[in-house]
Amino acid sequence: MAKRGFLVAGFGLAALLLVGFNGHRLLVERQAGFPLSAAAEPENQNTLPTEPEDWQGQIDYQRLDRDFAAVAARPEMAGLAVAIVEEGDLRFIGTYGVADKRSAEPVKPETVFRWASVSKGVAGSLAAKLAGQGALDLDSPISTWRTSLRLPGGANDRITLRQLLSHQTGLTKNAYDRKLEDGESPGRLRASLGTAPLQCEPGTCHTYQNIAFDTASEILGHGAGTLYSDAVREQLFEPLEMDSARFGLRGLTAAANWARPHRGDEVRTLVESYFLLPAAAGVSSNIVDMARWLRAQIGENGQILSAPELMTSHAPVVRTGRVYGGELARALTEPSYGLGWRRFVYRGRQLVGHSGAVDGYRATLIFDPASRTGVAAMWNSNWGRPFALPFAVLDSYFGAPVAGEIAHDWLDLSDLPLPDSLPPVPIDNRQAGGN
Repeated sequence: MAKRGFLVAGFGLAALLLVGFNGHRLLVERQAGFPLSAAAEPENQNTLPTEPEDWQGQIDYQRLDRDFAAVAARPEMAGLAVAIVEEGDLRFIGTYGVADKRSAEPVKPETVFRWASVSKGVAGSLAAKLAGQGALDLDSPISTWRTSLRLPGGANDRITLRQLLSHQTGLTKNAYDRKLEDGESPGRLRASLGTAPLQCEPGTCHTYQNIAFDTASEILGHGAGTLYSDAVREQLFEPLEMDSARFGLRGLTAAANWARPHRGDEVRTLVESYFLLPAAAGVSSNIVDMARWLRAQIGENGQILSAPELMTSHAPVVRTGRVYGGELARALTEPSYGLGWRRFVYRGRQLVGHSGAVDGYRATLIFDPASRTGVAAMWNSNWGRPFALPFAVLDSYFGAPVAGEIAHDWLDLSDLPLPDSLPPVPIDNRQAGGN
């Protein structure tokens, strides 16, 4: 699709007014919108499938467990938590490596990680739920609601909530993320987007956003009649018993056991920037609660997220460029985006999911709706190799490639140099007090 940019009129006065409104909103959300109590322990750990004798199904859990341990032992990694749902049932919880390389504290099922952009699917799911309740219209322009976002050329009057949630604002990819990282407020940045450069005419292409996307937190809060974080907690997290799921910086650090961010051996300093975008990147939880979220997305909690609501949020809205890179990008065809959810075809099957990355953390959640099988994984390092992990699991479930399919060993690490030293703790946390 051709790219074109054009000059637009400024919105200086409106921007100044909206900065004041958004500053008040952020203060209120910090005070009341993010539950700050320490994350609860997961359900009785004896009921969790953490031991080899618990791993039942057609997936080769024993081999995958060894592969996950090898991934976590790499010097690029710190800790890793994985959950596998097979045909609707939670069949596997695995934790590996450490939450903090300084203390060598092992990752456990209750260890809380950041979801990063996997949080966008929460916004999409709440939007579909509120639309099903008649609380908002996904196809109304965003100017219908009082928000801090201004788009070039008055596109607020044309871009709908559905288009916002599928990244069709036309703005250049990740517009003003660097300014957010430098400490500027999300409200001020959204207001200034009215004079930002465009990648395409608004509504005509997919350009991935964080700051603009988080306008959804304002709109969905209005639709629910409360703060966005409260609406998510009341309508999704609490009914799903996701007790560790929280928003905001304190939502992570108030947990009794939380994974520190790493870059190699360096423990990174947490910054608040992306925590201030609750709809785009604000969620944290342990792997047990991420597995609960996965089961809800494949239809196992129809009284909380109904089949029509899931269809609304997962349905493709716009075609996108390739997902990931290298061989994985070539293996995933027909990429598209719904309401906070990616879709693509892998080995002839339509998959749904999302991945996320912030400094020191990565997360991914990928599933096959037809077989009700999928994977959730989080790790506290910047290494991107484990993004292939869900596809190794799905290959085990789907079986050997058939004619026309290319075989991949997504967790083969033989191309990498051998680690210089052994990991600081046993990589199998069943032997390290992790379960």
